[in-house]
Amino acid sequence: MLELDLMDETNSIPEETLALVGKVLQSAGEQLSVKEGSEVSVTFVTNEAIQEINKTYRNKDMATDVISFAMEEMEEGEVEIINADIPTLLGDIIISVQRATEQAETYQHSFERELCFLAVHGFLHLLGYDHGTEQQEKEMFGLQESILQAFGLKREGHEPS
Repeated sequence: MLELDLMDETNSIPEETLALVGKVLQSAGEQLSVKEGSEVSVTFVTNEAIQEINKTYRNKDMATDVISFAMEEMEEGEVEIINADIPTLLGDIIISVQRATEQAETYQHSFERELCFLAVHGFLHLLGYDHGTEQQEKEMFGLQESILQAFGLKREGHEPS
């Protein structure tokens, strides 16, 4: 089981939706054999808050849908510390509730599905997955879909043209 800390700074997400996001992330952790007790925080924020985070940490002065901050990323020259007794801090996922709402409408699926999609997307980034190349994108997005479909969170609509 993952140690999840779900925080809704917007106070707008129903409890059952937060619980669903937690269950989907737990399932993703199991499917990907993530170390037992690994810690992840997910914070749901406004567009203004995510824009400020994006500007401060990524030098991009714009709102975005999800940002991940992995704790386990190795910097060049850094030595990996291995200790099986310490819980693994995977990192933080920040999600814009407003962007999730807008994107759910654009893609014509539920808000719950979009929120879970963004949480899983951020979670996969914490685990080192990326979508910089076509092959990486295919692998990461395929994984996202299978995790979401296990919960019946299928793509209901279509990609915008």
